[in-house]
Amino acid sequence: MFNRTSLQAAAALASISLLAGCGLFSGDDADGENKIVVGTTSAPSTLDPAAAWDGSWELYRNVFQTLLSFPTGSATPQPDAAECKFTDTVSKVFECRLKEGLAFSDGGKLDARAVKHSIDRIRTINAKGGPGPLLGSLDKIVTSGDRTVTFHLKEPDATFPYILATPAMSIVPPEKYPADALREDGKLTGSGPYVLNSYQEGAEAELTRNQTYKGFANRKNDAVTIRYFKESEAMVGALRKKEIDATYRGLTAEEVVQLQEKKPENEGLQLVESTGADIRYLVFNAQAPGVSKLAVRQAIAQVVDRDALVAKVYQGTAEPLYSMVPKGIAGHTTAFYDRYGDPDVDKAEKLLDEAGVDGPVALTLWYTTDRYGSGTAAEFAELKRQLEASKLFRVTLQGKPWNEFQAGYQKGEYPAFGRGWFPDFPDPDNFIAPFVGKENVLSTPYVRPEITDQLLPKSRKVSDRGAVTEEFEKAQEILVDDVRLLPLWQGKLYIAASEEIAGGERALDPQTVMQMWELQRKTSW
Repeated sequence: MFNRTSLQAAAALASISLLAGCGLFSGDDADGENKIVVGTTSAPSTLDPAAAWDGSWELYRNVFQTLLSFPTGSATPQPDAAECKFTDTVSKVFECRLKEGLAFSDGGKLDARAVKHSIDRIRTINAKGGPGPLLGSLDKIVTSGDRTVTFHLKEPDATFPYILATPAMSIVPPEKYPADALREDGKLTGSGPYVLNSYQEGAEAELTRNQTYKGFANRKNDAVTIRYFKESEAMVGALRKKEIDATYRGLTAEEVVQLQEKKPENEGLQLVESTGADIRYLVFNAQAPGVSKLAVRQAIAQVVDRDALVAKVYQGTAEPLYSMVPKGIAGHTTAFYDRYGDPDVDKAEKLLDEAGVDGPVALTLWYTTDRYGSGTAAEFAELKRQLEASKLFRVTLQGKPWNEFQAGYQKGEYPAFGRGWFPDFPDPDNFIAPFVGKENVLSTPYVRPEITDQLLPKSRKVSDRGAVTEEFEKAQEILVDDVRLLPLWQGKLYIAASEEIAGGERALDPQTVMQMWELQRKTSW
């Protein structure tokens, strides 16, 4: 998740009804009976926005405000808590004017001081794996009165508005969130569409309307319960039992295929499909034994069969990916295929022989068991099968729950591990910048000055993102040279829901974050 400019229009969402139904959309219910229960396998890693650069954004978008945001259908940041614009000709001074009368849900004043505090503390705390790197271009923040906030940038960055529109830049009250430490009382205070009434870590979040909210969201329900599941099987079971109204994130390919079939158990259900920009990839720690030699990483890249992986594990709900920038995003290439072609064991063996590497190479692949859905285990089992079938590798698999997994890779304990990426917004920078540099979102240093000091800064001066493909094509060639990141596949996003629920086709914003307020219950004819 990272920054940058001129956003392509978000992928259109198509609703695939499994069984046609009839109904009228209910509006805002005065009696408070319009409540929605949503299931997901992606629980927040923290309630403090200063520490999260992950799926926690799902919750943040619904309970916090940002200065700018992405209303459904918008391809560029729009006003949320403020009206903003560049006030100079070189895109280095960005000024925001807050709306009048903004307040936090506890009655505290949301003013310029709160905005400065919220964003300054991200940089001060600089939490490992947190959103600090998003603010790399920011020099200082100056306030004028209660309502004006001015951001001074170190260098031109016409894409800074997109950063401010991410849930990472959620505005928090200074009295509840320390300037130099994370909030640790297990509570949350924001000014967004909903109030977090209660939270059970890894289990459930109860949201109700924020009565003092002043923002762009047109809430079509009165309350939302988010239930967090460790396994997607239990989540789908809960949907079929009508214990939840909709699911988001975590459906396995098998479950999507089953939900598309006309079976009695699917009666009254619908599936909403979005062409996603989410990707899966392997990360190699070049400082770790086993994968420190380039030839080993190249041999893995030469052996992995993405077509087989997608066919066996994802059954048409994903497609092979040969660059970190996925199909549908400006600058997409097939760089890894261009370099390695089809899987070839003989070529892989030659790479190892020429580097003096004796096989089979012992390799441990780490993955998270509860972040990207239960299909992840099958994915890594298939990777193990492919690598060992070549007789060039001896693979051990290690799976851990997200919090433990995250702590491990942040400490540099894993030589090779799997990650998923849901973009901040669809821009090629968003699929390269987060992963490169001494301090990156992977906590695995990858120093490449040509990318970080030349190609990315050059591209960020250009507001027409279609005009920077050359820079990103070059960056992707460098990624292929180093094989520090190995793209595997890009997926599609699905919302499975009861037919009684409307709004699923509008619920995903350009950042693929669920806007809970778009969901509503239908009323019968």
